[in-house]
Amino acid sequence: MCDSQIPKAYADGGRLTRRLSREVVPLSEAYGATVAKRRLARRLKELRVEAGYTANQVCDRLNWGRGKVGRFEANSWVRPELSDIRDLARVYEGSELAELEELAAQARQRAWWREYPDVFDNEFPGYEGDATHIRVIMPLVLPGLLQTLPYMQALLASGSKSPEWRERALRARLRRQQILDRDDGTAPQLVALITEASLMYEWGDPGDRRTQLRHLLAASARPGVELRLLRLADGLHPGMSTLVNIFRFPGDEPPVVFLENDADIQEIDTPGSVEAYDQIFEQIRGAALSPADTAEHLKKLISAME
Repeated sequence: MCDSQIPKAYADGGRLTRRLSREVVPLSEAYGATVAKRRLARRLKELRVEAGYTANQVCDRLNWGRGKVGRFEANSWVRPELSDIRDLARVYEGSELAELEELAAQARQRAWWREYPDVFDNEFPGYEGDATHIRVIMPLVLPGLLQTLPYMQALLASGSKSPEWRERALRARLRRQQILDRDDGTAPQLVALITEASLMYEWGDPGDRRTQLRHLLAASARPGVELRLLRLADGLHPGMSTLVNIFRFPGDEPPVVFLENDADIQEIDTPGSVEAYDQIFEQIRGAALSPADTAEHLKKLISAME
C-alpha cells in the first residue's frame, strides 16, 4: 500500500510500517460489494416466493444440484455468477433483470480482505467497510479501528497464533482502519464505547501506552467519531460481558450484529435480535461519560502517565 494508505497515526510506526508503506494493495476497496451480495441473496428469495416456487423446484427446472438455490438465498456464496443470475431471472418471469445484474456486478468486486482467508473466516470486514454507522462496545480491549500499531502488536502477541499469522493479521487491521480516513463521503459514523479497565493493562512501555491514549483523544475529536468511556469509579454497568459490533448500511438494507470472542465471530441479522442489541447498546451508552467528559478523562490519564 502507498504511504497515503497507512493510517496517519503510524507514520513513524517503525520498521514494519515502513515496509508496509512500500507494498501495493493488489485488490480494490470494493465499497458496497458485501452489502450488494447480501441484498442480491435476499432479492432472489423474494422473487422465488413471489413466483410460487420452492427452492428445490427451481433447482430442478435449471438442472442444478439441490441446495444451490438455498445457498444463494442464504448468502453462502463468494462471488455470484452472472449466468446463474440470468437463469434465475428467466425462471422468475417479470423480475427486474437489470437490477439483479447490477447487484451481481457490484457483488463480484473482489475486495482486499479476500486475500486474508486465514485472518477472516466470515465477511465481517466487508460489512464494516460498507457500513454507514458502526456501533461498538469492547469491555476489555480497545476497538480495532482505534488501536495504535504498538497496541495491535502487543495484543496479537498475547495470543497463540504463529508470528507469520500475527503479521498478516496486523496488515489486515491496519487496512481496516483506512475506512475512517475516506474523504469521499463514505466514511462511517463511529460510536465506540470503551472501558477504563481496558486502559489499565500494562503492555509495551509507558510511551506506547501514552501514545495509545493520545490516539484515542485525537480520534474523539474527529467529526465522525463519538467516543464514550465507562469509568471504574462508576461501578458495574450493562456492558460488562458484551462485546458487540452493530453495522447499519445505506438505504433500506437491514442492520447486522457481530458478536466476538477469541474463538469465533457470530453474525446475527434477525430483526428482533438486532433490536435487542440496539437496546442493550443504548443502555451502555447511557451509563458512559459524555464525549466531552471522556476527552477530559483521557487528558487526565495522559497527564498522570507523564
